[in-house]
Amino acid sequence: MNVTVIGAGYVGLVSAVCFADLGHNVVCIDVDAKKIEMLNRGEVPIYEPGLSTLIERNVAAERLQFTMDMAHAVAHAQLQFIAVGTPPDEDGAADLQYVLQVAENIASHMGRFTVIVNKSTVPVGTADRVAERVRSRLTERGVSPAFAVVSNPEFLKEGAAIEDFMRPDRIVVGADANVEGDRAFELMRRLYAPINRNHDRLFRLSVRSSELTKYASNAMLATRISFMNELANLADVVGADIEQVRLGMGSDKRIGYDFLYAGTGYGGSCFPKDVQALQRTAQQHGHPMRVLQAVEDANEAQQSILVDKLTQRLGQDLSGKTFAMWGLAFKPNTDDMRQAPSRKIIRTLLERGARVRAYDPVATHEAQRSLALDFADRPDLLQHLSYAHSAADALPGADALLLVTEWKEFRGFNLSALKVALKQALIFDGRNQYDPQVMVDEGIEYFGIGRGTDLGRTHEPRLDDDELLAA
Repeated sequence: MNVTVIGAGYVGLVSAVCFADLGHNVVCIDVDAKKIEMLNRGEVPIYEPGLSTLIERNVAAERLQFTMDMAHAVAHAQLQFIAVGTPPDEDGAADLQYVLQVAENIASHMGRFTVIVNKSTVPVGTADRVAERVRSRLTERGVSPAFAVVSNPEFLKEGAAIEDFMRPDRIVVGADANVEGDRAFELMRRLYAPINRNHDRLFRLSVRSSELTKYASNAMLATRISFMNELANLADVVGADIEQVRLGMGSDKRIGYDFLYAGTGYGGSCFPKDVQALQRTAQQHGHPMRVLQAVEDANEAQQSILVDKLTQRLGQDLSGKTFAMWGLAFKPNTDDMRQAPSRKIIRTLLERGARVRAYDPVATHEAQRSLALDFADRPDLLQHLSYAHSAADALPGADALLLVTEWKEFRGFNLSALKVALKQALIFDGRNQYDPQVMVDEGIEYFGIGRGTDLGRTHEPRLDDDELLAA
C-alpha cells in the first residue's frame, strides 16, 4: 500500500520507517528543510535504537522517501497520517494549530477518497475539527471528494519504539460507523495486516473513544508512577524498602510490575503533556479530575526529591561544592530532554552555588540545547556546568554522585574506583540502581528513593561466611 506520513518528528519518523519495513511504499514529509536534508543524507535527527539501520535499508529498497513537497505527498497515497506536534498551550491544553494546518494542506491537494489519520496525540473532538477544516477547504476549491477522519493513536515507548510498533499490545483504530468510516477501517486493517496475522490486536472504537484512549493510557501510567513515588517517600520515613514493597505489590496479577519503579518523577514528551491536556479537557466540560491533579502535583514535588536529600545531608548552601551527575535524558535509550528531571535538578544546584559535571551516553548535545533555553534568564550560571566524556570522567574530586537516569552502563560500575575518584564516598541514587546493603559493605554512604536509607546507612555491614561461622 501507499502511505504518506506528515511530520518527521519522533512519532512520524518511527511510523514512516516501520510502515516501509512492513513492505509499504512510504512518503514522509516535513516542513523543516534541515531535517529533510539530514534524512536524505542518511542522518537521523533523533536517537532511537535500530532506527538508522531501518532507514538505510528502506531508502535503499526505494520504499521510503523524504520530501517537502505537499502536493506530491498527498497524491502519493489515500492514507494520510498526521504526526505533527501538539505542544501544550500556556494553560496546558493541547495546541492543535499544526494538526489543523496539515488537515487544510491535505484538503488543498486531495482529489479522491482520502483517509486522514490522526496519529498525533489529540484531545477528544479533534477529528470533528479536522473534518470541519477539510470540508471548508474543499468548499473553497469547489470540489467534493469523499474522505474520512480516523484516530490511530501511537503507543510507542522511547528507546523501544521499533519493537513496540512491530509487536504491539494493541492497534487502536477509531472509525465511526458510516460508509466512509467502514471504508477507512478496511484500509487500516489492510495496512496493519503484516503485524496482525497470528493474533488479532486490532480494536475498532468510535473516533472519540479512540482519542480518549491515548490520554487515558498515559494518565494511568503516570498515576502509577506518582503513586509509587508517594509510597517511596513514606517508606523513607518509616524505614521500609520500596523495592521490597514493589515486589510484594507487583506479584499480585491484578497489579503487575510495570511502572512501579520509584524515582525522581516522570518526564518526556508524553506523560507531563498528556496529563495536563486531559485535565484541561475535563475542565472545559465542567468535570475536574482530582486524581490527575494530585498526580501532577506529586510529580512536580518528586523532581526535587534528590536535591532535598542532598541538602539535608550537606546543607542548603552548596557554594564551592562539585557534584557528578550520571544521566541527563528523561529515560535511558533516548536523547529526549523534554521535561527531564535533570533540568530542574541542575537548575537548583547551580542556583545554590554548586558546580555540576554531567555525563549522559547520548543526550549531551540535546542537553546543551535545552539547558541553554532554561538558563536564558541566568546564562552566567552555565559556566558552572560542564559535560564529561564518560561516567568515570565525571567523578574526580566530586563531593557526591547523583544518579538521575538509569543507563545500564552505570549498574556495573567499579565501586572501588568510584570511591577513589570521589572526594567523599557519597551517592544519591535517583533510580534505585544499587543495593543499599552492598553500598554499606563497600563503605559508601548511600541515599536512594524510598529505600529506608536515611536510616539504613547506619546499618552494620553484612557479615561474610567466616564471620557468621565465628559468631
